[in-house]
Amino acid sequence: MSLPPAWTPAEARTAGLPRARLRGSAYVRLAHGLTARLDDAVDDVERLRLLARVLPDDAAFSHATAASLLGAPVDPPARAHIALTPRRVLPQRAQFVTHARRLVDDDVIHHRGLRLTSGAQTFLDLAGMLPPWELVAVGDALLRTGHLDAHALTARLARAARVRGVSRARDCAPLLSPLSMSRPESLIRYWLAASHLPTPVPQVPVLDRWGRPVAHTDLGYEEWKLALEYEGRQHADHDQFGRDVDRYSLMAADGWAVLRFAGRHLHGPSVVLERTHRALISRGWRDPRG
Repeated sequence: MSLPPAWTPAEARTAGLPRARLRGSAYVRLAHGLTARLDDAVDDVERLRLLARVLPDDAAFSHATAASLLGAPVDPPARAHIALTPRRVLPQRAQFVTHARRLVDDDVIHHRGLRLTSGAQTFLDLAGMLPPWELVAVGDALLRTGHLDAHALTARLARAARVRGVSRARDCAPLLSPLSMSRPESLIRYWLAASHLPTPVPQVPVLDRWGRPVAHTDLGYEEWKLALEYEGRQHADHDQFGRDVDRYSLMAADGWAVLRFAGRHLHGPSVVLERTHRALISRGWRDPRG
């Protein structure tokens, strides 16, 4: 009898596999009572699929685990987070961080062969764990990848009374945008939105004198023709560098000033706010504080 990619001791006994063989280097114990072959090239998603076999039917991967699977800028945690319906004693396993959640059908989706909390539920769960700028980055990514929409988020937050983090989630929800293309852009936009400075708009088209779009800003102030650009590692690529030169030249030719930021500027908001403030003043913006 052949065995599935992962098996329980009872399945191994039925297949005639001696217990001594399970102690060999060719096998790995993924969880109590669950064994898999090391040579099956188990990746992170497949590992979660295997581990899901030991979970109750109502379990859903949640929090940072769900967020990373849905494409948000969150590192997958070493121990998978799961949500379970509250009960007198929650089952505990070393591989999981367990949370009690009363989830309705709309709070759960199936993605990549796994049962996960929905984008709206994941956003709400992380609101109690992340600072607001990182929460906005998560929400932007979930919107951009199609795992969240404004209606679903509004509906979930409306029934989230007394849930940890709901106030932060409600404060951040109006700031989300699917047009933000990266975590750094989301952080910069949040810091500016939370300050006394005007909030920049993502993906502002830069028009030439005939009204044709020649470029788009990462973030921009059309009224003052000021663009904010984040330079990630991909901009060091030779071809990308050439495209950037063309883009910045076209912006300058049509009267736009460009502020460029990099990873060194993302440790806090002070540099972004100070330089954007000075640039806006130079472009004619009047500070309401005098």
